[in-house]
Order: sequence, then C-alpha cells, then structure tokens
Amino acid sequence: MTTTATPPGRTRRSAPQPRRSELPAELWPLLRRLTGDEKHAPSAHSTLDVLWVLYDRVLRVSPATADEPDRDRFLLSKGHGPAAYYAVLAAKGFIPEHWLDDLAGPESRLGHHPDRVLVPGVEIGTGSLGHGLGLGVGTALGLRAQGLDRPRVYVLLGDAELDEGSNHEAMAYAGATGLGTLTAIVIDNQSASHGWPGGIASRFTVHGWTASTVDGRDHDAIESAITTARPDRPHVVVAVVEPKE
Repeated sequence: MTTTATPPGRTRRSAPQPRRSELPAELWPLLRRLTGDEKHAPSAHSTLDVLWVLYDRVLRVSPATADEPDRDRFLLSKGHGPAAYYAVLAAKGFIPEHWLDDLAGPESRLGHHPDRVLVPGVEIGTGSLGHGLGLGVGTALGLRAQGLDRPRVYVLLGDAELDEGSNHEAMAYAGATGLGTLTAIVIDNQSASHGWPGGIASRFTVHGWTASTVDGRDHDAIESAITTARPDRPHVVVAVVEPKE
C-alpha cells in the first residue's frame, strides 16, 4: 500500500483496491433484513469480512458451546452499527433469522448496541466507544486467574475509538503483563480525528504488542494475521478497508 498526503501527525494508507467479495452469498439477504439504522451502514459493512473470518475460521465457539468456560471470547467494542454482527450471528445459528426483521423495536432483542443479556453469543454490552479493549484485558486476566489458558480473547475496535484515553491504559497494561491470549483487531476506515506517527500499529507495539497490518477484505490475510500471535505477548491486527465516506 502507498502513503497518501495527510494532516500532520497522521500516517494514511491507501484503501484496498475493490475486490470480488469473498463473503458467502447467503449473508447478504440476512444483512438486508436489518433496517432502521442506515446511518451506521458504513460502520457495519467495514467490519463484515473480519467478523465472518472470525466466526467461520477462527473462534472456538458455537451455539452449542456459547456458555462453555473453555470457549474463545469475542468482544465487539465497535458496537455502534451492529447489523453485520447480527447477520453473522444469524448465519452461524446463534440467533433466529426472523429476529433480524425487527431491529430496535419495542419487543426486539436486537438493539442499536448488542446486549449480552438479550442476544445469545454476545459477550459484552456496549455503549460508549473505548470500553471494549479494557474489558478484553479484564476477561483475559480473569481466564488466566482461573487457570484457563486455552481460551483466546478477541476484541474488535474501530480506528476512531482509539482516540479514547482508556485504550492507552489497556494497551500498556496488556503489554506489561504479557497477555498472550489477547488479540485486538482494529478496523481502519480512516475515520479517526487524531493521528499517530508511524500508524495505528505503532500505538500498540510501543507497549510490547506484536502487530500485523492487512487488507481488511482479504480473508486469507485476515485469518493468517489473527492466528499469528506469540504466547507471551498480546497481538493487534490492523485491517485496512475503504475510507468512510
């Protein structure tokens, strides 16, 4: 990827070139059933490929094991615009497909932010951006304290929410404590207000994380980056997608 002209302090990468979708055909009708939150459609669509790779290739969790202590944990910090998340959960059998027809209705379980009490398979309830990585650190520490060293914790964030200061504390603590079971995935759609000299990955590596930057639409590259982690260090994957319009 090439670097383009950007405001001072920010390192921009050109967006991936358009490519033929690697997503299964049956996912699109599910996504179209979710209406009423169109303003967050770009946010939802930016996460779709990473979510599919996680649930189709990486996560050790299924509807039958969603409450097992030894399961992997997935935390959606980028909780606004959850349509893609709901569509993937329906495609994988965690929730009934007909739930998608009533997003945020009076009797709906599917809100504008996922609710762990109401939606099977959801690990955290999200609200203000910037909370997910700290919750991921706490989850990984809790699993370690229980002697559960097999489950991994994956946190999906947006590049803009890294402007929240709570993320820096989480990054520093995870690096200092060697949380090797923690992987963060940052969707970079160039929507952040502030820049980071050296790019997003450098914000993590300065605290001892390992890092990979990939095309956020290339499923093989996403899988390889997510599964490339050291047992003694947390890992971050920066998934670059087309800029938010």
